Amino acid sequence: MKKENKNTKFYVIIGILCACLLVSVILNFTHTSKLKNGKEVAIRVGKNKITADDLYTDLKDKYATNVMIDKIDHLLLDNKYKTDDAETNYVDSQIKSLKSNYSTDEEFLNAISSYYGVSSEEEFRSMLSLSYKRQQAVKDYVADNVVTDTEINNYYDTKVIGDVKAKHILIRSNASDKDSDSEKSKKEEEAKKKAEDIIAKLDAGEDFSKLAKKYSDDEGTASSGGELGYFNTDDNYEEEFVLAAAALENGKYTKEPVKTEYGYEIILKEAEKAKPKLKSVKKTIKKTLADEKLKNNNSLFYEALDGYRKKNKVTFKDSELESAYRTYIKRLEDSSSSNSNTEE
Repeated sequence: MKKENKNTKFYVIIGILCACLLVSVILNFTHTSKLKNGKEVAIRVGKNKITADDLYTDLKDKYATNVMIDKIDHLLLDNKYKTDDAETNYVDSQIKSLKSNYSTDEEFLNAISSYYGVSSEEEFRSMLSLSYKRQQAVKDYVADNVVTDTEINNYYDTKVIGDVKAKHILIRSNASDKDSDSEKSKKEEEAKKKAEDIIAKLDAGEDFSKLAKKYSDDEGTASSGGELGYFNTDDNYEEEFVLAAAALENGKYTKEPVKTEYGYEIILKEAEKAKPKLKSVKKTIKKTLADEKLKNNNSLFYEALDGYRKKNKVTFKDSELESAYRTYIKRLEDSSSSNSNTEE
């Protein structure tokens, strides 16, 4: 039986853009005066002076890290990951979803300004675009640098199969969230017993298609005798269901009901195509394993971004900025790891 897809989430980097813009204007005044030590005077307050170096140091400490990382990633990702329809749809859907929480555009703009540190919808779109590209870069980096050949070969040996053709009979338990635990357990047992009784009828020689038409709770296939046609794991079928079907010999059916999220399944395997060569599915396997690793290790996202930057020769000429960057990445990794442990 097919399973439902899950929506993805994105992370936020808060930029202090107005402050940086103001300083940029101040620092770019022409014909600024200089002190005896050669430092440029950016601001005069009576007889006192604030130099460009003073401002640079303070801004670097307070604001530079987020803006710096955004600029680095824009340079790394904007050309490699060109904006396409998938990205545009992602950004549009995120904005549409967020806007639905507000009555007016003004409320929406105030919200994204307060929470995300952006001053316009256009700027917000740019931020979401960068978030999307980061997700792509992370998945590619993990697939190419974290997933091992041993993991790929093991996945190929145990989970990659040829397309399977099968029929099924589904028996639902009809248990609901309103039921007590004892009621749920009782309905589950009744459904399992019904599935076992159908298997007994098959053992006695009754026809699978006729039994499917009579007993299956899958309205979409019951009328055709439970026929599913050819399917595989990448068709959004539950892995347990697909592997159970693949494990059967052609013409054989499951001797025990297979439990899935939909109920109890009885599966009859009709045919199986040849298993694809490793070379033809290796890229897909790497992506699947990368997704699993990212799902099971929240801090890996930030580790991968850091690794991606290093691999693309991002180096720091300012030791304080490098220290700030390292502290920032460590904080994100620790926070993600802590959240992951809390969820467990």
